[in-house]
Amino acid sequence: MTVTAIRQDSPDRLSVLFDDGEEIKSTPGAVTALRLFVGRELDAQALEAFRLESMRALARERALMLVSRRQMSAKELREKLRQKGVDPETAAWCADWLTERGLLDEQAYAAAVVRHYAAKGCGAGKVRAELMRRGVTRELADAALEAMPDGQEKLDRLIAARLKDPGDRDEVRKLSASLYRRGFSAEEIRSALRRVQADFEEY
Repeated sequence: MTVTAIRQDSPDRLSVLFDDGEEIKSTPGAVTALRLFVGRELDAQALEAFRLESMRALARERALMLVSRRQMSAKELREKLRQKGVDPETAAWCADWLTERGLLDEQAYAAAVVRHYAAKGCGAGKVRAELMRRGVTRELADAALEAMPDGQEKLDRLIAARLKDPGDRDEVRKLSASLYRRGFSAEEIRSALRRVQADFEEY
């Protein structure tokens, strides 16, 4: 196979054309790394190496763009790349490449998720479920949840703001169900209800 043309499609995109009509989308970095030029002949092994390098280079650029927009887990990155048409093996390679260079930090990401949902008034159960859904490992989730602020005061304020009549069992039941869906445990809710009800009785 002989390179017949190298076309600049954009500042960071090239197309390499071969004498059999094949065209491979690539990047300047991939073309330079493999020292391609018009007239160079590639055997089957070199051609396959160029295909692989080009595929990875294009996917890597897309991955870098995605993580520059917001923090995400390796699982989320792989899923985003798959949605863009990247094959699973290349998507996994990109996630590993970014992780090795500190550009994908799941520990920092898990901590950010915990802070976000804790600030929204969610309990540990809800936060743990969210971490699992996003692909954070159990070990990292446990470590991040250990640093989660105590939600007792926030839970008390939530109940005090929403509970109009502590003696209304239907109201208490609905409020408890709502708080349970937000990730607070049954024991946390019962304890908070007792504290808030005690405050009501004092007045």
